[in-house]
Amino acid sequence: MIYILAAIFLWSSLGIVIKFSGMPVHVLMFFSCVISVLLTGSVLSKKEFRSEMPKGKNIANFLALGLVSLVNTFSFFYAYKHTSIANAVLTHYTAPVIVAFFAPVFLKERLTVKILLAVAVATAGLWVMLGVSAGELFKLAAAGDRNTGGILAGLFSGFAYAILIILIRILAKDFNPLILTFFQNFIIAAVLAPFVFSTPQPLNSLTSAWWAFAVMGIVHSTIAPVLYFRGMRDVTANRTAILGYLEPVCAIFLGALFLNETVDYKTIIGGAMILFSGYLTIRS
Repeated sequence: MIYILAAIFLWSSLGIVIKFSGMPVHVLMFFSCVISVLLTGSVLSKKEFRSEMPKGKNIANFLALGLVSLVNTFSFFYAYKHTSIANAVLTHYTAPVIVAFFAPVFLKERLTVKILLAVAVATAGLWVMLGVSAGELFKLAAAGDRNTGGILAGLFSGFAYAILIILIRILAKDFNPLILTFFQNFIIAAVLAPFVFSTPQPLNSLTSAWWAFAVMGIVHSTIAPVLYFRGMRDVTANRTAILGYLEPVCAIFLGALFLNETVDYKTIIGGAMILFSGYLTIRS
């Protein structure tokens, strides 16, 4: 559980890097994944890892891992670019509700009363923080509101994230976290490469954003996933998803600290509810 909490804390700083970088989403993703592939690939090139590489039907699972991760990350980054950090992370974390009902079907995990209570408390806290109903979101989107487009992208990323948690839980028990991280980022970089090179960015903008590529490549695309994959060997998908609710709380307060984004009473009340759901999960 400590591994997962550490990964969540690292990922909570992602919005700040994206906002400050000023780079398009696909460019940020591509270069950070390339850096991660180079780092993890240099370790995996050692002889002792060769026998652990995926074979047979697992290759399809790894391909699914990379593609779902691409959809999840792209829509989440898009949300960060087009709405506030609070809205992006809160809509993204509709995932635990979906996981709560997927896990018993695909992973045969027990759906306990404590898990349902934690999901209910965290979800209620989420919508208190967001302060808008689902119907209002879709009305704003139909009117072409840019902020709402970011919110809907966050919701879409939440659905992809739920599927990703199920996939990771299946693979994490049998594969080294470094191997999972390498293949996930390799597939994302391979898919994005044609889009990045078909519309090349000015050299000065790339050089000015080198720090963002480095931070995201090392911290958010390598260290955090390795910790997360390692943690999911021992923690159920449901509990992992509920612990993820702590990311919005950290991200929102980091956004307030570094980007002067407002934190109102709804954010504080909803955040407290989410923290309480995390406490229920850890205690159980």
